[in-house]
Amino acid sequence: MPSPAPSVEKKTPMTLTRRGLLPAAGLTGLALGVSPAFRGGLAEAAAEVANFVGGPPVKDHPLVQIAPHVSVIVAPEGFPTPENQGMMANITFVVGAKGVVVVDTGSSVRIAEMAIRQLRKLTDKPVVGIVVTHYHGDHWLGNHGFVEAFGADLPIWSLAGTRVEIAGATGSFWQDSMVKWTNGATLGTRIVPPNRDVEAGFEIALGDVTLRMHHHGRAHTPHDLCVEVVEDRVLCVGDVLMDRRIANMDEGSFKGTIDTIDRLVAAVNPGVWLPGHGRPGPGVAAWQRDLFSGIWETCLAAVDDGVALEGALARVLADPRVASRAAETTGWDRNIGKYVSLAYLEAEQARF
Repeated sequence: MPSPAPSVEKKTPMTLTRRGLLPAAGLTGLALGVSPAFRGGLAEAAAEVANFVGGPPVKDHPLVQIAPHVSVIVAPEGFPTPENQGMMANITFVVGAKGVVVVDTGSSVRIAEMAIRQLRKLTDKPVVGIVVTHYHGDHWLGNHGFVEAFGADLPIWSLAGTRVEIAGATGSFWQDSMVKWTNGATLGTRIVPPNRDVEAGFEIALGDVTLRMHHHGRAHTPHDLCVEVVEDRVLCVGDVLMDRRIANMDEGSFKGTIDTIDRLVAAVNPGVWLPGHGRPGPGVAAWQRDLFSGIWETCLAAVDDGVALEGALARVLADPRVASRAAETTGWDRNIGKYVSLAYLEAEQARF
């Protein structure tokens, strides 16, 4: 009988983590017995390194309660820039008796840390899960910060298609692009994909409040998940709707968005529509449906009449439903031509 193999003590390689930089630097200064002034300079240098590894801290943005169980950090309007550090998508907390569920976590680990600071001013209940509404990185890159704070096993729910996109090339694209757009403010943020697939009708019970999932096909993306906070009559719609801003429609559908709005009205008819960008309110859906109808129906009629794209654009801009919204819509002049082009192409495909 062969002798048992000798036991081998496994040594864990030392790793450098963002959280370990500051404490390590301070302890090193103390151990060396250096002067307080030198230790202060060392700590300052370590802080600069930490900011480089994880991006600079994000200033606090207020957490506003909009319903008995729902509070939201309404992000400043705009697109990712060095100035806003990528803070441009709303972060929602649903607080129930059994804990807190986050709907979309923002676009960096630093933004998530800021959101957690704000949450702690409201409640000391733990975060027990995250819902990701779709795969655009400004809505899920903050998963990293919540997993660091509440554990690697934290449930992260999404549609299966969203999980696949985030775990693949789309997730890497958003991670890299956010660093570029913010000039490094989101450095150190890692990709944490969803780990729980859900379908329409799935519910999360928090004791005194229930979250119910809705999906009605391609709208902003093929995999949009809307989250109904049942008892509060609040509907978190991700980027299916925006407040006075047209969503990126490269992967979406104008007709699908209109149909989704109609189905959500029929199924939920919420008192408050909570968009992924902009302020929540009762009129968000009607505002966008009217605008999208003006774009879509006019493009469809132009295709039926054999009018080329240039003529369709002129028709769309003259439609009262569209013209009345030009002055109040963020990025209008820069984007309206592209949106009409996408709607016209979709109309051509619908008539093919």
